[in-house]
Amino acid sequence: MTTQAALSHLKVLDLSRVLAGPWCTQMLADLGADVIKVERPGAGDDTRHWGPPFLKDAEGNDTTEATYFTACNRNKRAITLDMAQPEGQALIRQMAAQSDILVENFKVGGLQHYGLDYESLKTINPRLIYCSVTGFGQTGPYAERAGYDLMIQAMSGLMSITGHADGEPGGGPMRMGVALIDVLTGIYACSAILAAVEARHTTGAGQHIDMALLDVGMAVLANQAAGFLNTGKVPQRQGNTHPSLAPYQTFDTLDGSMLLAIGNDGQFARFCEAAGQPEWAADARFQTNTLRVKNREALIQLMLPVTRSRSTADWIRLLEDKAVPCGPINNIEQAFADPQVLARGLVIKQPLALMEKGQEAIKNVSDQTTVNTVASPLRLLATPPVLRRAPPQLGQHTDEVLLELGLDATQISALRARGVV
Repeated sequence: MTTQAALSHLKVLDLSRVLAGPWCTQMLADLGADVIKVERPGAGDDTRHWGPPFLKDAEGNDTTEATYFTACNRNKRAITLDMAQPEGQALIRQMAAQSDILVENFKVGGLQHYGLDYESLKTINPRLIYCSVTGFGQTGPYAERAGYDLMIQAMSGLMSITGHADGEPGGGPMRMGVALIDVLTGIYACSAILAAVEARHTTGAGQHIDMALLDVGMAVLANQAAGFLNTGKVPQRQGNTHPSLAPYQTFDTLDGSMLLAIGNDGQFARFCEAAGQPEWAADARFQTNTLRVKNREALIQLMLPVTRSRSTADWIRLLEDKAVPCGPINNIEQAFADPQVLARGLVIKQPLALMEKGQEAIKNVSDQTTVNTVASPLRLLATPPVLRRAPPQLGQHTDEVLLELGLDATQISALRARGVV
């Protein structure tokens, strides 16, 4: 087994903020890339302040560091740099010249004013892979608009198919419980970047990647988009039921509820046998999935009295050895306590050394606290994700990175005195 991570040969300059861009660069960092995150002096990434909730100090008291930031900034080195100043721009150009990848999520044309756009930087580094993440892309009538996840969930139609149907209790469009379009844009961006890295092996040249939240929001409509594009029928909200499968939804149980996800006729027949209702599988209304979808209401009315006769745990035990997908509907606390989640080691605990507010120095080790993040789901057996650094404090690695660029301590102090870093 190799001791090097898959992307340990790549250097990434991260000019992105909030979620989509940082999610992408954290994926690259987890796979071993050296990611340098550039933030505004004194303020930093907006998500450092998006709380509550906040990280706790060693005594259990709230700090001023929001937990949001920790979700997508592990394994990075953080520097502060004012790109509005010519000296800051020069430092970014110097770093870009030595980087493989640059990720940014400024408004269209926002970095051109500073000479930090792709056309400017490729002249000093033709191999640079430059990924721009925006709400609506580099072209089109909305290109200059700011775009946010919630806006894209609404515009893409995702909210129109999420939630209970009109006329039902709680009916109406509903956003996802996480900024899913941001996260998925980060994942798509990471895939595009790795494709560009592979293409560079052949061409020797980098390229500009144009990632738009709206594009991703439309793409991930998946089967719902395919259904509309090929039939003209507009999908509607239908709560926890599935437009193309039945029974595939939540069901009441004796002590709460469960999720039953039957995806084929064999699973349905095995469920019916286990539930003591083999005649359902033979019923002409329910013999195929298409028939079950057509006669969903009649089927569910038959099933509910039966599902309510056992507890959720009893149903899971009854069905787990029969290849019938059935599970609990956990809250997040219950999900992280699940034996499978624990066995997969999905929670990472790292020591976090807090900095004094407004200072560029770490407090002593006695002031360390712990930060928890979710492990990378990328399980490469030969070159697995690496765990090197906790989410960085603002400017934590400024001196380290600038020394690597060739500056000395006196020059760095002068830059700090002028507010450049």
